Amino acid sequence: MEDYYQILGVNRNSSKDEIKKAYRRLAHQYHPDKGGDGEKFKKISQAYRVLSDDKKRAEYDRFGSGFSGYQSAGGSGAPFGFGFNQNDFGHIFDEFDWGDLFDFAFRQESRRSQPSRGEDIHASLEIDLSETLQSQKKKISLHKQVVCQRCQGQGNEPGTSLDKCSACRGTGQVHQVKRTIFGSMTHYSTCPECQGTGFAPQKPCNICRGQGRVKEKVTIEVPLPAGVDNNQILKFSQQGHAGLRGQTAGDLYLKIIVKENERFVRQGDNLLSLLPISFSQAVLGDSVKFKTLAGQEIKVGIPRGAESGQLIKIRNEGVPHYGRLGRGDLYLHLKIETPKRLTKAQQELLRKLQKEGL
Repeated sequence: MEDYYQILGVNRNSSKDEIKKAYRRLAHQYHPDKGGDGEKFKKISQAYRVLSDDKKRAEYDRFGSGFSGYQSAGGSGAPFGFGFNQNDFGHIFDEFDWGDLFDFAFRQESRRSQPSRGEDIHASLEIDLSETLQSQKKKISLHKQVVCQRCQGQGNEPGTSLDKCSACRGTGQVHQVKRTIFGSMTHYSTCPECQGTGFAPQKPCNICRGQGRVKEKVTIEVPLPAGVDNNQILKFSQQGHAGLRGQTAGDLYLKIIVKENERFVRQGDNLLSLLPISFSQAVLGDSVKFKTLAGQEIKVGIPRGAESGQLIKIRNEGVPHYGRLGRGDLYLHLKIETPKRLTKAQQELLRKLQKEGL
């Protein structure tokens, strides 16, 4: 007998979830409807039926190749323990739609579909780096489905009623029964007529045609937290498209795009900027003014003997930490500038310094 663990590509200590994941992956790969190997698919299904059942798996682990829970008394090919050889009912496998069977195998029979909520909206918002320094509110324009004002989202013309949906008899769900080798399986789905609400307008609204929503361009205001970063996605609940006939609205997912800044580069919550200084400032030290990202002037001390490329750290002048207290730091990258043009007096002074060994 073949090794069921080897067929599924798992080890003997694998959990049920690991076995299920392996089965799903292999079933998709070898499914006959997808052009896969039908015989290989049958072996994969047989291995999963044994290893997914605690009792059958324990017996298989105990007896190994002598495992007989799924073999007939007179032969070794019966996968269901009915006393028949697999070749005797090979036509049974061909009779069923294995694609439907695979879909049903991992669907909870008792699960019920919920009424259709509104669709989510994915949008982007471009901001300046300086706008990440403090919390603020931003206005954005969206084309989205909003609640119809004429029918207040119900879908019926004012003065008319909502009747019980004839397609689903007011349940909001329709079901389909299919026969499989495991028995009859029922699949429930949202009623396409009432979209899961259970009701249908007696007379559809003249504006929204019974949908309870219309598409408009709207401007909304969203909060922008301090410290938000480039490519970060913010979720705003129920700010997406309105649902059909009064159902819950979808969500808005807003991707933040932070534009590049000419003077500052963000690294995490720290900021990096260039600070040009002269040769004399590097040698003698100095105190210079520097304008921060927030637009404030601060004094920066240049130490004596500073070198080009040296970093000066200014605490708490970076970007605020997202969702918590504190902020990053500012790092100034010193760059000693060499003058391109000198006056005669400057040249004379430099010659004298040169003679002094500088």
